Amino acid sequence: MSDTPEPPGLRQLGQPRPLPASPDEATLETFANPDPGTPYLVRFSCPEFTCLCPITGQPDFAHFVIDYVPGERCVESKSLKLFLASWRNTGAFHESTTLTIAKRLTEAATPRWLRISGFWYPRGGIPIDVFYQSGDPPEGIHLPEPGMPPYRGRG
Repeated sequence: MSDTPEPPGLRQLGQPRPLPASPDEATLETFANPDPGTPYLVRFSCPEFTCLCPITGQPDFAHFVIDYVPGERCVESKSLKLFLASWRNTGAFHESTTLTIAKRLTEAATPRWLRISGFWYPRGGIPIDVFYQSGDPPEGIHLPEPGMPPYRGRG
């Protein structure tokens, strides 16, 4: 097990980077899992996600909770931040957005297990939450609940 930095291949970490113009232009970077023989859970909580409604062009907001059990690679958090922020001017439905994020994470890091909970704020008065899970979680990992209560409005 090592905490030695792995600069080769990580082009965004520690460098000023402009926001990618779209998710297609964003690069998700990974680094070697420091302990690939031990199953453990990594959680990213992303409370300020935004994209655009593909029909009206109005902004849509979501809180994503991304849980994954790394395989050989871990997702580098700055590249994830830039990838998620690149959706800002992209029109996409909630379902497509959530599943595309899951697919991109899977392509980049090949996790042993992945779960994404997309808690979308109301559009037209209805919150639309979208969930994806790649299968059963590995045995022995601590798997907390996503931590977001159902939308209750002001009441």
